[in-house]
Amino acid sequence: MAGSAMSTLDSRILIKSLVFCALVGFWGAMAGGCGRDAGQPRKVLTVWGTTLGPNDQGQIAVVREFERRNPGVKVRMLGMGSGGMNPQKLMTAIVGGAPPDVVYQDRFTLSDWAARGAFLPLDPLIDRDRARDPLTPTPDQYYEAPWAEATFEGRLYGIPWMSDTRILYWNRNVFREGAKELKAAGLDPERPPLTWSETLRYSRALTKFNADGSLKQAGFIPFFGNTWFTLFALQAEAAMFSAEGRQCVMDNPESAEAMRFLVDAYKVLGGVVNTERFQASFRGEERSAFFVGQVAMVVDGDWNMGGLAKYAQGLDYGVAPPPSPDDRVARKGRYEGLDHRWVTWCGGFAYCIPQGAKETDLAWEFIKFTTSFEGRMLEIRAKDEANRARGVPSIPRVTAHIQTNRESLIEFLPKDPSLAAAATLHMEVMESAKVRPVSVAGKKLWDEQNRAADLVIRGQASPESALNQAQSQVQTVLDEHFYRLTRPVADLRSVVGIGLAGFLLGTGLLLGAQRGRPRSRLATIESRWGWLFVAPWAVGFVALTLGPMVASIVLSFAMSNGLQEARWVGFENYAELFVRDGGAFAKSLVNVLYLTGIGVPFGLVTSLSVALLLNAGVRGIGFFRAMFYLPAIVPGIASVVLWIWILNPDPKLGLLNGLWAQTVGDWFAVPAPGWFAAEEWAKPALIMMGLWGAGSGAIVWLAGLKGVPTQLYEATAIDGARPWRQFAAVTLPHLSPLVFFNVVIGFIGTLQTFEGVYVVTNGVGSGPNDSLLVPVYHLFINAFSYFRLGYASALAWVLFLIVMAVTGLQFWASRRWVRQEAEFD
Repeated sequence: MAGSAMSTLDSRILIKSLVFCALVGFWGAMAGGCGRDAGQPRKVLTVWGTTLGPNDQGQIAVVREFERRNPGVKVRMLGMGSGGMNPQKLMTAIVGGAPPDVVYQDRFTLSDWAARGAFLPLDPLIDRDRARDPLTPTPDQYYEAPWAEATFEGRLYGIPWMSDTRILYWNRNVFREGAKELKAAGLDPERPPLTWSETLRYSRALTKFNADGSLKQAGFIPFFGNTWFTLFALQAEAAMFSAEGRQCVMDNPESAEAMRFLVDAYKVLGGVVNTERFQASFRGEERSAFFVGQVAMVVDGDWNMGGLAKYAQGLDYGVAPPPSPDDRVARKGRYEGLDHRWVTWCGGFAYCIPQGAKETDLAWEFIKFTTSFEGRMLEIRAKDEANRARGVPSIPRVTAHIQTNRESLIEFLPKDPSLAAAATLHMEVMESAKVRPVSVAGKKLWDEQNRAADLVIRGQASPESALNQAQSQVQTVLDEHFYRLTRPVADLRSVVGIGLAGFLLGTGLLLGAQRGRPRSRLATIESRWGWLFVAPWAVGFVALTLGPMVASIVLSFAMSNGLQEARWVGFENYAELFVRDGGAFAKSLVNVLYLTGIGVPFGLVTSLSVALLLNAGVRGIGFFRAMFYLPAIVPGIASVVLWIWILNPDPKLGLLNGLWAQTVGDWFAVPAPGWFAAEEWAKPALIMMGLWGAGSGAIVWLAGLKGVPTQLYEATAIDGARPWRQFAAVTLPHLSPLVFFNVVIGFIGTLQTFEGVYVVTNGVGSGPNDSLLVPVYHLFINAFSYFRLGYASALAWVLFLIVMAVTGLQFWASRRWVRQEAEFD
């Protein structure tokens, strides 16, 4: 009876719960329906690449106005990193058939994406709406350079939005303080340099050194601000690609001339390493190096005006076009007849529609309104109103739209004369601005140019040899694009099908062999349950491990960018790895060899030393064990960020260099290490980061120490052995299997170094002179920055073979020095 009553009570509770859940669901549905306009299904327009924050009142106003004009539409804006040259999420979304509707993309990367068919061409939409919609963008509304940057192979793939230009800012206070030196050099302290040679002379007169040779004040640092090699190459009219775009021609006298100017500029400062140490002391905001007079001249973008208005209101500075080659300013030689004596370069972003977007028409309406003169001025005015409410001065930023620039400059010209001059000049030089070459190999060109410039200014290569090597790397990407259609299509589906069929056949044969054996009923039942429990793991292994491995080895013999059909290329990826890209691959292996040869032994010694300390039977040893193990549970990214702060080269900001400055620096006058900013200290910094987590390895050593028989220590003590002798004769032989284990795991772990390098470099470059280039990071950049999935797969399998070979060698050698348990009996 009691059981029956309890069953009835449970039934009632269950029924009441179901009724309650149904009512809640009905109420939620009704509430959701009431929140919408009757008869108008709500549409969500997803925009990637930009977000709406507290300080984005201008953009919020544009979005709200667009939603007002399109009832039932909700605009959802997400950062996603797609516009910041972090394209992995965007590529995955497009391949997976779930792309956003609009992408706010760096114009410089549009040609790369367009070549892979990732974005829709906008020309048909412009032609359709040109006559009926006044908001339709047309080329005459825009500056030539940004419009051309959004165009690839004659088709437009994005509507330019913001733009930027670079001009020279010069500190009048520093010029006045150095008037004597400037006049002695025959220079006018009341004006900035106009040419490259004048820039060197001004920099030489304004640069000051400390007694130890370190920089106290720099006249001009070429790569401080926002210049890169691109600016100087464009000023020198250096060609990067042939007219048809199929050949990279960056190895030319004009590019070499630009590089020699950079070399001369760094010689004035005492070299690159001396300059990097000086730059490590730079701080931001109100302590910016230009604001406080540490640097007399800087070439920077229009975003610099915001910092000047906020943090340097009393600073006396002037502006001028970026200094250009002497013959260009004089209009002599190859520059004769050119329209502009001074040249700058501009970048910026554009609104695009990715392939597969579900709301194409709505996305186009959003782009038209946002990029129109009406939409742009709505944003600028709303932002100005928000700035005035916060007491922040509004400064008109450069856009790619001609009418917007003119009107915003008239309506919002700053009252401060210096800011007004800067804003005006930034917009004026848009007329002569150039853009980075539009090419499918544009990203590769950018990276190789900067790598070549880094080698040259460090004295590691001549301009000609560095440019020739860079040209070869860029040509590889061009060849893949222009000749891919001549290669046979790789039908990966058939390969995957064959692989899956083989797996199923092997599994069936295994099960058949198991069934053919005579078994008891209990063994049969246990076998079935065993297979049942192992099935989830087996499915996961096949889908998430074995499948990708098979796909990777197939892709290593193909050319693939993830967005277009793969093409068979045979062993070309492997040949390129050892020939064309042999220098970078060899450099990555040398860096790993350094990290292994020094980092692994240091790690073993450190963790073993910690284990010996923790093996002592002292009071409170549990607390110390927990403290030493604590770094092991800190997330890897958080650990790297922490070490970046600790190893900041600036003694005022970096914890370690601050301590160094108060001790070693004062006692022996030895400058603090540059760590990640200096080539000779970058890899030691990575090793130090690894040693911090040595406590986790100490747990394994501690278990081994507990297994050493105590009677052996007692016997050797009776024989008069000292502690060091006991360690060598007793402890180390018993720990030899653990030494072997840690050596093997340490080598494999070092070869897989990635997250530390990626966070330190922020995914851009690979440290000074490629000092942080490691194989897995090299693989990642090729796969997800250049979209060379075939080459990256080949690199992955070569690394796999290296791991297998070295591990096999270690196992072979272990027979000579690793002592097993049975040998001690």
